[in-house]
Amino acid sequence: MSAEAPPIPRFPAAVLEAFASRLLAAAGVAPDQAASVTENLIWNDAAGRHNHGFDRLPAMLERLRDGTIAGGAAMRFSDIAPTLARLDAAGGFGQHAGRLAIDRAVGLARAEGVGIVGVANSHFFGTGAFFVARAAAAGMIAFAFSNSYAKVAAHGGSHPVLGTNPLAFAAPRGAADPLIVDFSTASLAGSTQRAGGEMPEGAVDEATGALKPAAGAKGFGLALMVEVLAGVLTGAGIGREVGSLYSPGTRPADSGHLFMVLDPARWLGPEAFVARMETLVDMVASSGPDGAVRLPGAARAEALRMSAAQGIGLTPATLAALGHLAGAYGIDPLPA
Repeated sequence: MSAEAPPIPRFPAAVLEAFASRLLAAAGVAPDQAASVTENLIWNDAAGRHNHGFDRLPAMLERLRDGTIAGGAAMRFSDIAPTLARLDAAGGFGQHAGRLAIDRAVGLARAEGVGIVGVANSHFFGTGAFFVARAAAAGMIAFAFSNSYAKVAAHGGSHPVLGTNPLAFAAPRGAADPLIVDFSTASLAGSTQRAGGEMPEGAVDEATGALKPAAGAKGFGLALMVEVLAGVLTGAGIGREVGSLYSPGTRPADSGHLFMVLDPARWLGPEAFVARMETLVDMVASSGPDGAVRLPGAARAEALRMSAAQGIGLTPATLAALGHLAGAYGIDPLPA
């Protein structure tokens, strides 16, 4: 009989926030960017998306040290139309650019019924779910698109041409957990491939190591849609022009993001929209045996509630990496 794995250490969000704030300040990150990065990392670890949480911080600080990410970037909006805006992220952290952009899109939607904000000259932004959840909490329907470092082959191709190009969608449900859909358009997440281990059959081109698109031509069609919206339309890098968080360089990754927000109150009124959402949810839930059909995002919502009650779990590998960073930057480590 194998021994049970030791429990994963858990920390209150306030403890992680204080640690990350000290670390990013010691690394020279401007306070506004540091606050956005910290909030984003904590949310993703709390939601169980550890590959987009503190696990990413060592690589992000490496890019900060080599000048690829600008820790003091002065990001600037330019208005295109009453419902449209563009954000130049100035090579700063994608988590901060994304927060600024989704909040501007929500504000535009509240004023005009719809808000669309494109971002260029950015970096890896975490999960799209974080941003659309933020909009859903404000009663909005939201979409988030981001292009990324090329590691996915075209359908029928063999060499990397596009990134894993995630997309996310959220719809509010009043007091209930919002509907949140968030997925990579590749056969698997890039972080899964980077972690090593055996790849699922058919997920990788055996000759080149390129990831294949999810669901063949359908997944590649979605990936192209994301590339057009997040890369071509925003003026950001396209395809192989986008840099990697994990490769040293002297220029920003130039990832692009696009956020689209709709105010359902302009269509039906908030009460009518939520009522119709619950009709849809009930139809979906009752389409199988009790408890067998779950909405996208249900597991994430449960993880967030558990983390709020019990603390946020960090893996031993992540804790070791954070301990090393604490020593390197001369700050106190997380409590044992």
